Amino acid sequence: MATPVANERLQKRFEKWDSDGNGILEWRDFEQEAAKITQNFGSEADSAEGRTLKEAFRSLFDHLTQAAGAPSNGPLTKDQFLSVTQNLIFEGGEADFNRALGPVVKGIIGLCDKNADGQINAGEFEAWLAGIGVDRSAAQEAFRKVDTDNNGELSLDELLAAVRKYHFGQLDVELLG
Repeated sequence: MATPVANERLQKRFEKWDSDGNGILEWRDFEQEAAKITQNFGSEADSAEGRTLKEAFRSLFDHLTQAAGAPSNGPLTKDQFLSVTQNLIFEGGEADFNRALGPVVKGIIGLCDKNADGQINAGEFEAWLAGIGVDRSAAQEAFRKVDTDNNGELSLDELLAAVRKYHFGQLDVELLG
């Protein structure tokens, strides 16, 4: 069952992804989000990294529409989105959550991992926050909160755990913008 904080954050996510403000989520909304993030990282939408992120958002959109029983090209109503994402976060468990959101997080890693080591260092994390439109001013503190093994690098697992904790209301570091 979703907490008030989780419900508020999921509603905010819906509104952010509903790029045209028409009250439903369509594939075009997800496609625009991928393109915006890619552009914010200084890459072109048709670059390898941009295509990877777009495919990851497509996979997420397909997962959400299928779970909602909606047509494969949507749309998803706000109620459907909230129901499906609440189930994904609170009922589906970590493996389901990671399967759905892992490709998106991995796609963002591909955009900001400038040294191509598969990890995100503090500088890359600051670029991540800027790339998704989050204020960079608190990047250092946010990095420390997400770096749970204190090795100075963020792994895919740490980043996915942080996204999940954010939606549980256990962490105030927003990694998906």
